Amino acid sequence: MALTKILKAPTSPSLLLSAALHPFTVMSSRRLSSFIVTPSELATALEKPNGSSRVVPVSAEWYLPNDPRKGYEQYLALRIPHARFFDLDAIKDEDSPYPHMLPNGEVFAKAMGELGIRREDTIVVYDSPHIGIFSAPRAAWTFKVFGHDKDVLNNFKLWKEQGLPSESGEIRAWDKTSYPDSKEMVKHAEDSIREHVEIIDARPDGRFCGTDPEPRPGLPSGHVPGSISISFSELIDPATKALKTKEELCHIFLEKGIDTSPKTDKILMCGTGVTAVVLHSALELAGVGGNKKVYDGSWTEWAQRVDESSGLIVKKPR
Repeated sequence: MALTKILKAPTSPSLLLSAALHPFTVMSSRRLSSFIVTPSELATALEKPNGSSRVVPVSAEWYLPNDPRKGYEQYLALRIPHARFFDLDAIKDEDSPYPHMLPNGEVFAKAMGELGIRREDTIVVYDSPHIGIFSAPRAAWTFKVFGHDKDVLNNFKLWKEQGLPSESGEIRAWDKTSYPDSKEMVKHAEDSIREHVEIIDARPDGRFCGTDPEPRPGLPSGHVPGSISISFSELIDPATKALKTKEELCHIFLEKGIDTSPKTDKILMCGTGVTAVVLHSALELAGVGGNKKVYDGSWTEWAQRVDESSGLIVKKPR
């Protein structure tokens, strides 16, 4: 079955895609020079506040369910001073059967108010110092969906190595703010899917090919027909755990056969919509064209909603 037919067939999982594909919204004026922020740039912004416009660091440290580490415990053990903690497993759609799906506007606004975040704040999201770029882009994507100015620190590992300030221990309750419920600045994407579409999967190659198990028990591995495998780990420098350079990323995407022109839309997926946004950050940094949408439910939703006998779960080398 052709990829475009899979996406458009009324009885196919295209309905899942149209309901859970979220485009990136236009952002407000910026405090920082790029959406990918260096440790020194963030340190300078925190040392020199600019009037009422604040730069707020936000930890989005998160681990897969088969990893014994817990994000909040790691955040308490080491963090950037005054950083808030964005809990991917709590700021979510409570009605969804799938993990950490995008929350509605009311849930997001309530969480931001409890974290003491104001609508005009510039948010810099960062990751674990152990893993590097991993879950922070997912949290940053959530901010962006709701129209909030955000950036990604590249990265906390380098922040530590450069001897920049950090703190640990329990935190005090933040002074609550009245964060406006902006409603969801998202829309169904079914009508915007064009003939030229590429589905790119950021899961590790073994899970994509169906040779390695998924981290969630009972979930089959494999991939969506016609999708392209680019494991998010290929986009990360193994030494620094930061995103690779623009030149290196361009080479990877061209080598994988990605159409870098504006005519081809990109649907980005992974296990549960976390590392798909690492892929989005890399595509943006490399200057790859075309609309980019995140399939929020990603493989966890797809593999639970289709049957292997349907041919919509492919298990073979790429």
